[in-house]
Amino acid sequence: MSSSLSFILDQVSKEKNIPREILIEAIESAMVTASKKKLGAAREIEASYDEESGEIELFEFVEVVENVENSYYQISLHEALEIDPEAEIGDSLGLKLETDDFGRIAAQTAKQVIMQKIREAERESIYEEYHEKVGDIVSGSVQRVERGNLIVNLGSTEAILPRSETIPRENFRQGERIRAYLLKVEITVKGPKIVLSRTHPGFLIRLFEVEVPEIFEGVIEIKGAIREPGIRAKIAVSSSDYDVDPVGACVGVRGSRVQNVVQELRGEKIDIIRWNPDPVRYVCNAISPAEINKIILDEEKHMMEIVVLDEQLSLAIGRRGLNVRLAAKLTGWKLDVKSASRVASDFDKLFSPLADLEGFNNTAMELLYDNGFRKIEDIAGSTVAELGDIIGTEGVNPTQLIERAVIVFHALKEAAENPPPAPVEQDQEKTVDSEVAQEGSETETAAENRAETDVDMVEDDDAQADTAASPAVEAQAEDDQPVAETEAAEKVDPDLDSESTKESEA
Repeated sequence: MSSSLSFILDQVSKEKNIPREILIEAIESAMVTASKKKLGAAREIEASYDEESGEIELFEFVEVVENVENSYYQISLHEALEIDPEAEIGDSLGLKLETDDFGRIAAQTAKQVIMQKIREAERESIYEEYHEKVGDIVSGSVQRVERGNLIVNLGSTEAILPRSETIPRENFRQGERIRAYLLKVEITVKGPKIVLSRTHPGFLIRLFEVEVPEIFEGVIEIKGAIREPGIRAKIAVSSSDYDVDPVGACVGVRGSRVQNVVQELRGEKIDIIRWNPDPVRYVCNAISPAEINKIILDEEKHMMEIVVLDEQLSLAIGRRGLNVRLAAKLTGWKLDVKSASRVASDFDKLFSPLADLEGFNNTAMELLYDNGFRKIEDIAGSTVAELGDIIGTEGVNPTQLIERAVIVFHALKEAAENPPPAPVEQDQEKTVDSEVAQEGSETETAAENRAETDVDMVEDDDAQADTAASPAVEAQAEDDQPVAETEAAEKVDPDLDSESTKESEA
């Protein structure tokens, strides 16, 4: 019995990954529950596992008294001395119980308690095991699909990969091996719930740690990563060793290292950039491959205005703004990308009403623009000291500049509040007149066309009448000719007749 129980404890501990002490505690609790169900819930009973004999021993504790009033909870001093010669009144004496007398119901109760304790211990063990692995990559096989979510078998337990945490347009077959990022472990009524992800930026970081030994060794550090799953990602790296190029080490020979990561991410394009403590240089690296012409920094608003050439604008923004959006998330700065032509237009629009001021040159304009002055009210609402710190006092007078800006601002405000009346009625009258004239012209045109049609019809009728009358006239003319002329015509030379015919045809 002892060897059998010890063997079972060892086997269950290995299979369920549960400490042996927890199993012993579960068996002791089950034996106490079963004994109380048989002997009474008010009994004070304890269980103990003997490592030498390998048995579970039950002890019922009773109080040593002079006169016994309840034999279930008390024992006389005389009986106690027979068990323990050192017993005294008031002591708690443990009496060993025989477990062979337990019936079928008590044994079934003990079994249920043991199984429940084992399940609880197994859940706690799984939680502790995977709670420590949060943020790591785990691998398993696709077991089934439930409501669009993948159930992944991790070996000792199951995990869920929600559809929202999968890369777009990727599908898995049942039994296929899969790697994912352990996102979180939650405690539920049914046990620990393990949630995986393949879209988290941490998955990208862990893949690079696996592929690049320098990252695992600590020579190269990943400063940040951001992703648009399945489309594009950016990762910033730095090196503590000047002889090690962080970007080249992550790319690998002929791109072997980064290609392994790209294949795992289903062809996701990855931009590896060099991290820099200077935020301006960091943003320049993050916005690559576009070339930056100028950066205007606003530390108060934590914003940068990036100026690029017109031909570089689409490259800097990226498709649907993806490049600049990822760069902003990676660096933590608000980025506003503008083309050089647009900046020049805004520059001229802002400073053209003030350009005639004495000493207000392009240098002063550039300084104001670079310090965040974008509207005329920004200049009008500033102070003389503020403008003096920016543009100095050798050029334009700050007081005159503010006064002119106030005048221009009020003029623009008044023009916006009181716009000139639009000639709506005149336009409507003109429109009506044009429509009437157009309708009249159409009527006159239709009348002229009808008149021309009538004239043509009359002419056609006259022509038809002339054509119909001509044979009768000709016939009458022939009848009226004298007989002598007719005979003379018949005697005319045939050659002359042919010539006259030719002349008539001509």
